[in-house]
Amino acid sequence: MKVLIFGSNGLVGSSVNRVLNNSNKVSEVFGATRKDANLFSLEETKSLISRVSPDLIVNSAAKVGGIHANNTQRVEFIIENLKINMNIFEACIENSDIKIINLGSSCIYPLNAKNPISEDSFLTGKLEPTNSPYAIAKIAGIEIGRSLNIQYGNDVINLMPTNLYGPNDNFSEKDSHVIPGLIKRMHKSKVTNAESFNIWGTGEPLREFLFVDDLSKAVEFLIDKKIEIDLLNVGSGHEITIKNLAEKIKKVIDYQGELIFDTSMPDGNPRKLIDSQKINNLGWEPTIDLDEGLRITYSWFLENN
Repeated sequence: MKVLIFGSNGLVGSSVNRVLNNSNKVSEVFGATRKDANLFSLEETKSLISRVSPDLIVNSAAKVGGIHANNTQRVEFIIENLKINMNIFEACIENSDIKIINLGSSCIYPLNAKNPISEDSFLTGKLEPTNSPYAIAKIAGIEIGRSLNIQYGNDVINLMPTNLYGPNDNFSEKDSHVIPGLIKRMHKSKVTNAESFNIWGTGEPLREFLFVDDLSKAVEFLIDKKIEIDLLNVGSGHEITIKNLAEKIKKVIDYQGELIFDTSMPDGNPRKLIDSQKINNLGWEPTIDLDEGLRITYSWFLENN
């Protein structure tokens, strides 16, 4: 099987590239970057797919970020992600034999969905307002993929992972997701011997986290499977408060200061645990727990930043 990965420089794409290059299910992996094709251009996207002639496309290309980035770059998050999804799917119209694994996000589910959140919650309520533009772009990708399957026959699987973290993440102080953001800022506080460390929100919200290589192994697990389900959650099945997460990161980093929670800043969704029973029933399970994943991630951060 020949695989084309879009977004191969990012957190997810680089992990998928690494995992599939070591898989006996795959004969060739082409990890595409912006140098290979501008995904905002339909013609460049079509041309790359034609040159590579893949059996499978893994779409991990996206503009991503944490609460601050999602809430302050709303236009960029919806427009750029819509363009990426539209061009990749449209470029496959003339290639119905290409299988597509489209990677989305658990933010597609309604704010008040019952936890654990099952795939049946899709399109049943209002979205969490701070990241609704990104969520709507991802929802549109699912609907385009379903339409492509019905009208042209492409086999499309949409994977909705929980909060991901791991090597090659975006370790930005403001625009990153919670784990890389905390690691970046807390490491800085350790180096500067800061007596305290501020964290947005109350620390009470519950979150579920998945080490990125476990998602990539889910992709590997599914590439040769013929299944009827086109929307699958991919999570660890374990949740933790932001406060307890910060304590774990503090221990990994060996930061000696005090953690202070800024209750004037938004918490976001109070709880978000996804139901991964469907993919678990197919035979996939995560293998890397949060403690091990944080150690791996911090080691990578130290070596690369």
